[in-house]
Parts: sequence; structure tokens; C-alpha cells
Amino acid sequence: MFLPNLNKIFKLLGLSASLFVSSNWAQANEFYTHPNYFAFKQKAMSTYNLTSEQIDAAMSGAKDLPNILNIMTRPGESKPWYEYRSMFLVDGTIQRGANFKNQYQDALNRAEQQFGVPKTVILGILGVETGYGANKGSFVTRDALATLAFGYPRRADYFSDELAALIAWTYKEGYPTNSIVGSYAGAIGYPQFMPSNIQKLGVDYDGNGHIDLRNSATDAIGSIANYLAQHGWQRDRPIGFPARYLGNNPDSIISKDLTQPIPYGELKRLGVSPVDPLVKIDDLDLVNVIQLQDQFGPIYYITYPNFQVITTYNKSRMYATAVWLLGTEVASR
Repeated sequence: MFLPNLNKIFKLLGLSASLFVSSNWAQANEFYTHPNYFAFKQKAMSTYNLTSEQIDAAMSGAKDLPNILNIMTRPGESKPWYEYRSMFLVDGTIQRGANFKNQYQDALNRAEQQFGVPKTVILGILGVETGYGANKGSFVTRDALATLAFGYPRRADYFSDELAALIAWTYKEGYPTNSIVGSYAGAIGYPQFMPSNIQKLGVDYDGNGHIDLRNSATDAIGSIANYLAQHGWQRDRPIGFPARYLGNNPDSIISKDLTQPIPYGELKRLGVSPVDPLVKIDDLDLVNVIQLQDQFGPIYYITYPNFQVITTYNKSRMYATAVWLLGTEVASR
């Protein structure tokens, strides 16, 4: 906002405002001297039509957060299923979910009808991601993304792109870039959308003219439903069923790639069947089998393509199972 006035003043003095501004921002931005910072700026400028000054202004005061790199090495998905499950399928979270469901019943029903995504799944994602808004994260999103973009080589390109998307989105909406807080990995709001997905898949579901996933649970509900629908959700089709396996070679039935389901009849011949004898699965249904480690041994689920769609939100099979089971429990309350 102040650059046009500065440029006029410096032009009258015969000086370069950009040199003065860059010098000050360099002192405050801990990533300014990183060898990849210039390349990041160039890509952000070309992708989002940002100026160099806008990017430097948005990054002013940016701090490296090394504890985030420690968190990245020990994600929750490294736990066995019986420990992972206990993080979400607990009475406190389920009760918060039931209260949330009652408060936002109209939006949940509308999203289910419009997008074909069951309210159970929307409720499950909101519960696993933020406990229905109770824990949206406390990291400055800009700093979290910058730390990963410039200090986590394995996924540096991804986080650099998300940092650029964050800067573009905050300029578009008029938010100070450093005012956005979220998870250690840069996810934002009730549904923990990454910045690029807010612009691509976010929905103004409360109709106030803004997509506000930080403060509007209704926008979050519509945005989650839209996200899953855009990623291939199949209306009125199952997610999966608990299964039993009577064979002795689990590797022969466990899916290595959830995007490549096979006819149930092939799995049935290998000893796979639903736990509930009342569940009937057509031999031609395309399904997968997943295995999770429970406290007393492995357990199995027959999963349909909708389960795989949940994994596009988070690739962990435990995550998708927790979403499915938590949402089902909340909806039954």
C-alpha cells in the first residue's frame, strides 16, 4: 500500500526506492539470502502475476521454524492403527462432532444433496483435521511454508508453490500475509486446506461473498464436499466394509495401489469376505483390501473407490479409516 508514495518520494530525490526497501526487507526476512529465494520469487511472479516488491513485502519478518522440520520426521501416521485411532475416536471429539452436526445440519444436508458426499464423511474430515474447529493450528502459515520450502528438500517444490499461492491469496483477499495461522505444514482453517486448494476448490457456501475457511464452518462444509466431488466421489456408493481373511498369504490380497481396484470375485476366491454376513457384494464390484494393525493382530477392510477418494485428502489409509469411522459414529449420535 505504501510503495507508490515511496516511489514518488525517491524519484524526486533521484534515489531507488527498491534498493532501500529490499535492504530493509532483507534484514527482516530470514530467507532473503537463501540460494533458492530468487528462483522462488521468479516463479511466484510468473505464476500469480505478483511483483518482486509484493513478494518481499509479504515475506517481511518471515522466520525460520526449525521445530517444524522435527515434526515432519515423526508424523502421526507412523503409529500403529490402534494408537492412531485413539487420537480421534474418543468421546470428547465425538460429542463435539454431534454438537457441530446439530448446529450445521442444514449446511450438511445441502452439501450432501448438491455434491453427493455423505455428511458422515464431511463430519469425519472436520473431526480428524481440527476437532470441529477446536484446533486449527497456531503456526504462522507463511513461516511454516517458508521453513519447508527452503529447508525440506524432499518436498521443497511443493511447499514453495504453496507459499506463492498463500501470498497471492492474501493479496487478493486483502489479508496481511503474516496474519494467517494454521498447521505446521501450512494447512488452514476448519478443513485444513492448503492455500492453493482454497482458491481452486473452496466454496462460498454461506453466500457472503467470501470464501472464509478460517471462520465459516458453513464454507468449510461446502468446500470439503466440493473437494471430494472434484476428486471422483461416487454418489450413493459404499466406502467399505469390515472384512475377514481366511487365507495365509495376506500380501496376495492387500492392495498396493488403491487407484487399481479389482473385482471382488477374485478376492473372494482368495478367502476374503465381509464380516457381516448380511452384506452382499457383487463379484464384479471393483474393490481393494487394506490391512491395519490392531492391538491383537491385523484387521481387514474391503474398500470401494470412495475410500481412495478420501486418501486424496491425506494419503494415509489410517487417516481415511479414521475419517470414515469417526464420521459414522458422530452421525449416529
